[in-house]
This record gives sequence, structure tokens and C-alpha cells, in this order.
Amino acid sequence: MDGRELVDDVLFVNAGRKFLRLGRPVDVNTVRREVASVESELRAHGVRAGSVLAVRLPPSLASVCTLLAGWHAGAQVMLLDHRLTDHEVTRALERIRPRALVSAASGFGGPLLGHHPVRTTIDTYPGRPAESEHVLIQLSSGSTGPSKIIGRTAAGLAAELERYARIPGMPGRGERIVVLSSLIHTYGLIGGLLYGMHSGADVVVPDQLTTNGILDAITSGPEPTTVLGVPVQLELLAATGVNGRPPAQLVGAVSAGEVIRPEVPTAFAERYGVPVGECYGMTEVGLIAMDMAGTHRPAVGPPAPGVEVRLDGDELLVACAENPYLGTVDESRWVDGWLHTRDAAAIDASGVVRVLGRLDSQVNVGGTRVDLSEVEQTLAELPEVIETVVVFDRKIEAYIALRDPARLADVEAELANRLAPFKRPRLNLVARLPRTSSGKRRRDLPALRACRTDPATSRTAS
Repeated sequence: MDGRELVDDVLFVNAGRKFLRLGRPVDVNTVRREVASVESELRAHGVRAGSVLAVRLPPSLASVCTLLAGWHAGAQVMLLDHRLTDHEVTRALERIRPRALVSAASGFGGPLLGHHPVRTTIDTYPGRPAESEHVLIQLSSGSTGPSKIIGRTAAGLAAELERYARIPGMPGRGERIVVLSSLIHTYGLIGGLLYGMHSGADVVVPDQLTTNGILDAITSGPEPTTVLGVPVQLELLAATGVNGRPPAQLVGAVSAGEVIRPEVPTAFAERYGVPVGECYGMTEVGLIAMDMAGTHRPAVGPPAPGVEVRLDGDELLVACAENPYLGTVDESRWVDGWLHTRDAAAIDASGVVRVLGRLDSQVNVGGTRVDLSEVEQTLAELPEVIETVVVFDRKIEAYIALRDPARLADVEAELANRLAPFKRPRLNLVARLPRTSSGKRRRDLPALRACRTDPATSRTAS
């Protein structure tokens, strides 16, 4: 299966009549015409079968149609988070070397917008042919430096959509999915947008990612509606809720990205009368486990149909027939057909999976995975920084020793050029970092906090 077959035979063939709502309903025929138009434009810029196409667009009709058009043209499509800085994008393009980059022609709205009206521009490069048969390329946050380059094949994506379809309670034709997660990332893209096309469910993206905006999206049609989001979004809904009766259309909600705090599903169910489910997956393989009703909480549920998991000590491994990584990567991540998740887990006698936490430095910030090593390395590269340690305690914190503490504002300004806002840490000045007897930097919070020279000067990088 290639990208064209994925679009024609797996996605468009089942898409509902209305299919997509981005401020207004967009019927499937309109999307087909727009995809054909974008594909023609891409071909005029040299994008062909075997080309690499980079897409840096906020969630929008343009981003949806550009992705589908790239696949239909036979290109390997790399999705870049629109919130990345130019510095981060340049580094990614140097590694991937696409034939073309589609980006927004001008600025777009604020972070609370669920989707954006954008005009696109296409920049072309000498590029190089795709080095694999993957149709979707995404970048992880990295573990010890550069981000990992992760590829998904058309057949792998089609198989994942079938896994979603076999899970009891997933929406289908005549129902709607309100997608709160970004259409750029795995959960919102595959579990929301692509699954909606494949199943015939209509996909709704709120105009505003606020309580009122989300409730407006839920009540924008009469169909039974399931909300897909990350814990912080469902927590917002549970905390602020509705005045009067909850919307009759709402039949369920599913949380992904990190394990939700136990009090949130209870509060949500009390306010809306529906359960909150759990979804667990990785960019490398997509959906791993799902519990639509949240009956297994604090576990994330049984493995999705067709997914095989096992434990290696405390670490969860997932069967993965092909290496999902492109380029150089730690060879211990994928071994003999098994992907090492770097998540500690337990599996009970019935096969239900409980995730116990990360075994490496990756954390989730508002549903987006951030690698502390990347943040730490970026700080360490700055000339004003002598040494640094980056840790996570509900937020990202960096403990830094500077050559001149008065230059803290300069460090903040440079971080704004190098790191997306969701990656920027709270900066804590120290004279020197605490170390173990063997000379290694200590990462325990009490020791680090005891070394702060002036807690009043600690602040979040803007």
C-alpha cells in the first residue's frame, strides 16, 4: 500500500458526507476538490512520488488538505509542529532535506484557537529522495540530543485505523468526534482526523479551546459526540463545566498523552454524566492500549486488537515488525521486532496494562511530549551558561550557573529563539550545581533547591 491508496481506498472511500467541521461544515467533496488543487500546486513545485514534503502549518483545512495531497502525490510527508521556532525547523530540514516546505504565508492566531485560517506558501529546495517507504514522518523530542526521526508506513497507518475501529465504543458513521488534541500529533491526527474519515464519523475541531468553545463544538450538531483530548483539557471541562443540564449529545470522552489525575474523571462524570476513557500510545507505533469507559483505571486498559505487549523487567515492550526510526538512533530502542517504550509498566493476569511512569527523561507538558535532555543541551550550548541541570516537577525547571548572573535576561531571550514555548523551563540561578562524591551532577530537587542563590530571581523563560 502507498500513500495514494491510503487516501483513496482507506480514507475517502468511507468519509462521511459532512466529514469535517472547522468553523463551518466542510463536505467530503469540497475536501476532495481542495486536495486535488493542492496536489497540482505541489507537483508544480517538483513534488513527485518519492519526494519528501515538509509541512509546517497550524491545525486548519489547509493542513488537512496538504497532508492528503502530499500522500496522493506519492510523497513522504514530514509534519512539523507549527509552534517550533525557526531555529528548530532549520535543524529539522537539515536532517530531512525535503523537496518542498509548505508553511503559513503570514502569522496566525493565538494558542487558544482550535484551528486557524491560513494562506500557505511553498518554498522549494534541492532536496533528496525519500530513503524509505514511510509515508508519514514525525520528529520525537529526542533523548540524548537530536530528535528521533520516526516513520509510519501506509499499511501501518491503515492497520492502526482498523485497531481503533475494533474497540467497543469508538464512534462510527452517524456520530461525531470533537478533537481537542492537535491534528499535527499522533492522537489527534490518527485517532481523530484519519479515524473519523475511515469510520465515517464526522470530525469537529472547536473554534476556541476554551470551555465555551468546546461546549459549542459539542452542541454544534445533534449526533452522539465523543471528545478526544489531553488531561489538562478534560480537567478544564470538569472544573468549569456547564450551567444547567449537560449537553445531551455528549456520550463520552477519552484522555491521552499522560495518565489523568484520578479525581478528574470522577468530577467529569459528576458534571456531564459520562465516563472518561484512557488511550495510551506512542508516535512510533500509534495506539497501544485503550479503555473507552475508564473501567480499568488507574490502568490504561487492555492492548488494542492486534497489539502484542510484554515486560522486560519493569519496561513495557511493544511488538513492532519494522524499525520505526530513520537515520542514526540508539540501537537498544528497537530490538528483534520489539520496541522498548522506556515506560515502566505492570500487566495483570487478564492482560490489562498499567503504566507506572517514564524510565528516561521524557515528560508530558499539556499532552505534548518534551525531552528534558533536549532542553538541557540547548541551555548548555549558550555561551553564558557554565553548567545546568533540567528536571521536571509539574513544570520544567532548569538550574543554571551563569558566568554573569546579570545576563539572565539574555539567556531567556536566546531560549525564546531556540525552544518552542511549551519546552521553555523556569530558570533557577545557582552558584554551582550539587554533585555526588563521584563528581556527577545531582538531580534530586531538594539538593538543587538548596543551591538557589536567590529564589526571587527565578522565573519562567519568556
